[in-house]
This record gives sequence, C-alpha cells and structure tokens, in this order.
Amino acid sequence: MKKQPRYGQLQTALLRKGYRFFDEGNYNLNLIGIRSGDQTANTFNDWIAVAWRFDGVPHCLTFPATTDPGLFWREHPANVSGTAIVVPGQYLGLWQIGLHRGQYPALIQRGTVRVYRDNNRDRVLDLDAPVDTGLFGINCHRASAHCESRQVDKWSAGCQVLAHPKDFALLMALCERAAENWGRSFTYTLLEEKDL
Repeated sequence: MKKQPRYGQLQTALLRKGYRFFDEGNYNLNLIGIRSGDQTANTFNDWIAVAWRFDGVPHCLTFPATTDPGLFWREHPANVSGTAIVVPGQYLGLWQIGLHRGQYPALIQRGTVRVYRDNNRDRVLDLDAPVDTGLFGINCHRASAHCESRQVDKWSAGCQVLAHPKDFALLMALCERAAENWGRSFTYTLLEEKDL
C-alpha cells in the first residue's frame, strides 16, 4: 500500500459500505484492518488503523500489520478444515481486552467472526474458500516482544498481528483509555485496499 489512509478516508470507506463509524465523544475507537492488494505470502504488508476524536479533533494512526496467516500455518493448518483468513466485513464487539494465550494484554476474540478456510497448503491466499463462522481465537496481538518482525511465520494462524511491539503498545494504551469511556469491547472492521 503506497499511502497510509487518513481519518476522513476511512470514515468514507466504512459509511459507503453501510458500516458503523464511531465519530462521537473522546477515544471512541474505530479499529480497522486494511488488507493489501499485494498478496505476497508471509509479509507484514497490511495495515491496522485506529481512528478517533479527542475534543472534536480527528486522529488516525496506522501500523504495519498482517491480516493474513503466516506461511507456516498455511502449509500446516491448525484446523482440519483449513487455515483461517478473516473475511472482510464489520464485526461489532469482536474483541475485548484480555490476555493473548494467557501471556500479555491484547485484544481477544469475544464475538463471532467469519473466516475463509484455506486448506490446500500453499503460499496463495484462497479467498474463494469455504466460509466458517464462530469463535476461533482470532485475536489482535503483536509479533516479537523485542523488535519489528519482517516475516509473519508462526506469528499468525489467523490473528490480526502488528509487526512492531512499540506500535502494539501504543494501540493497547489507546484501547485502555477508550475502555474508561466506552467499555472493554471493541468493534473490528476489515477492509480491502481497493475499498479506500
């Protein structure tokens, strides 16, 4: 993706699709994944964006991330039906603040999500695969705790994963602040690059 999206661009994209965009109050976060048109396997070539207002002023941050599972899990599916690839859409109240694998604070799946089940064990994302709906542990977390990750590898078996631990720490700080006003659950919207 050549250019990081801006607040108004994200707002327009969501409203055009008939999705909710949270535009009232302070720290009413919009968590938005943007899947790149570049389908190169095992790369952090997507974005996780967070858009909110504070004292009426719009703010938007975007972080390098992956919305796709890493190559290891594509080649070795953890689920017999195939590796999970989140279907673009809006998932109201999908995540809540909790512990990822019981280890560190992250956004943990609490609502249902739709996923493609890619089961042919290759490098290509199969976005025409059968769709499954349910609770699959599709969290939002970071890759390495120590440095920016360059390859997805085992970091994602379907989760939405930020490449840099400092970006993730900032995202979680915003979520903690938002929780004071709006509660501990968060809506996630996954767009495709062409939607912007």
